[in-house]
Amino acid sequence: MDIAWRLGHATGCVKRCQSRSRYSANDRQHSHQSPSSGCWGKRGTQKEDLDRSKGGFTSKIYLRTNAEGLPIALKISEGQASDYKGYAPLMQWGGPGAKVLLADKGYDANSIRDDMEKRGGYAMIPMRKNRKEITPIDDFVYCLRNQVERCFNKLKNARQVATRYDKTMLSFLGFVQVTSIRIWLKHFVNRT
Repeated sequence: MDIAWRLGHATGCVKRCQSRSRYSANDRQHSHQSPSSGCWGKRGTQKEDLDRSKGGFTSKIYLRTNAEGLPIALKISEGQASDYKGYAPLMQWGGPGAKVLLADKGYDANSIRDDMEKRGGYAMIPMRKNRKEITPIDDFVYCLRNQVERCFNKLKNARQVATRYDKTMLSFLGFVQVTSIRIWLKHFVNRT
């Protein structure tokens, strides 16, 4: 057997990654420090809706609730994503039509306001400070946004949702859905 083969010389990988390293599998045998020159590029969390921040890996939950603060639609994305990204998937969900959209300043966009008008609803979103035309909001109605924040609090009572131990997006989404079902069940049990 050839000596290079016993040291880990990967012939197939060298053909694909000639620009990276001559001996892709055993580049740590050299005296200089360098990261591993794997052939497959970056590994890890690219498709798992995780994003790196100062606090570690984060993800963002977009949530649509009904008037009673019960979750009816949710979406998960990477933590650095804008709030605009979560609006369209939540509104395309085939649930009951929204009459009032209560959201924070992160959703302040003309496209979102126009879409709500087309749907026959009203967007109750406070304007950002850099807007030229500032329209007032009804503070009494906007205080009902507290229902959404309470729903997030109920979701985060589940430790696995609050800390996001899951590495994959699907397992995390599944656990958030199970927690949402538990919130609905508590609501129905307390009504009877």
